[in-house]
This record gives sequence, structure tokens and C-alpha cells, in this order.
Amino acid sequence: MLTFLKAQVASLTASAVDYFCTIILVEVFGFWPVWASSLGTFAGGVVNFSMSRRWVFSARDEKATLQMKRYILVWVGYLVLTTLFVYMLTHSLQVNYIITKVCVSFFMGIFYNYPLQKRFVFN
Repeated sequence: MLTFLKAQVASLTASAVDYFCTIILVEVFGFWPVWASSLGTFAGGVVNFSMSRRWVFSARDEKATLQMKRYILVWVGYLVLTTLFVYMLTHSLQVNYIITKVCVSFFMGIFYNYPLQKRFVFN
């Protein structure tokens, strides 16, 4: 249970970076919300990998390269699915991009990221 809670703290921190980047890119620089979401997801992914590797799963250094490759594989799936869901909800249902981003991130963090990081990336 402690690992799950630590993973959620790492996820929330990464999500804060993700949302901050997304909102700044849209509101300040005028990016299309779907592109901004993708770039925010990238920034959050870097934060999440760093925190998860050291703090959440206490990964060993000798597995660093393998873990990075596995994380990138999982992260690319997360990026594709998140971008797709944000696009579908934002454009098809006309839901605000911030609400969409929060809902999609929450769902993906619990049902996609945590299980794959625990069982595949940092095992």
C-alpha cells in the first residue's frame, strides 16, 4: 500500500508539471490544446520517471538502461492514449481541455501507469 501511495504522490507531482506546461502553452503561447497536452505529458513523464525510479520503486542502478527502455515504451503508449482521449473529449464532446486533461490523467494514472510501472518497468 505504501508503494501505491508513493506512486500517487509521484503521479500528482508529474501531473502538476504536466498541467502547468499545458496551461501555459495554451493560455500564454496560444498552442492548440491537443499539442500542448502532448508536450505537457512529455514534461510530466520526465518527472514521473525520475521520482518513480528512485523514490517509489527504489530501483537499482544496474537496471537503469533496461528500465529507461521499458519506461519509454509504456510512456509512448500513455502519450498516444492520453492525446487520443483528450482530443476525443475536447473536440467531440466540447469539454474544456483542462477538465479533460485532469480526468484522462487520473484514469490513466491509476489503470495504466501504476500497474505497468510496478509489474513491467521497475520490477
